[in-house]
Amino acid sequence: MAGEFKSLKGQLLLDGGKLYGSYFHRTVVLICHHDPDGAFGLVLNRTTDAKFGDVFVTHMSDALRDYPIFLGGPVQPTALSYLYSDEFLPDANVMPNLSLGHSLDELIEIGEKIKDTTRLKIFAGYAGWSPGQLDDEMRRKAWLTHPATLDLIFTPEPEKLWQQIIRLKGPQYRLLAEAPDNLFLN
Repeated sequence: MAGEFKSLKGQLLLDGGKLYGSYFHRTVVLICHHDPDGAFGLVLNRTTDAKFGDVFVTHMSDALRDYPIFLGGPVQPTALSYLYSDEFLPDANVMPNLSLGHSLDELIEIGEKIKDTTRLKIFAGYAGWSPGQLDDEMRRKAWLTHPATLDLIFTPEPEKLWQQIIRLKGPQYRLLAEAPDNLFLN
């Protein structure tokens, strides 16, 4: 049926080369929520030099204190979000074994139980779309999609994530992946 809503929750959005000059140039965004009322996502590949313990003054585990802060998007840059995965999360709310949270208290609690299997990414700000906005951007082909995996979300080299996924999309995207960041310097 034409016009039927298709949620992008659990998908990665990638700049398909049409977002130069915008906040989203060469970003990879995990869509955490998408319904007819709008969408919420987190930019996975915008790092900062800040550590969680530098930004929040509260009692926390030493392990949590050293987690880096990522720029989740341009909306509400002081808003806290985090992605969390472990061996088994039966109540995962983004995709299997991946949960999104916003509570500082819950994050502190997770920090007290960090173990070798814990995966955690902490964000300041987020990407948000009003009703129909993301769907319109998809129709205009501003974004490419790619299935999200835990390995991509928690990559140890987030600064290489966009290029890595663009290369995975096939040879037709090789020029885009190899292009310099600023085409005017080419």
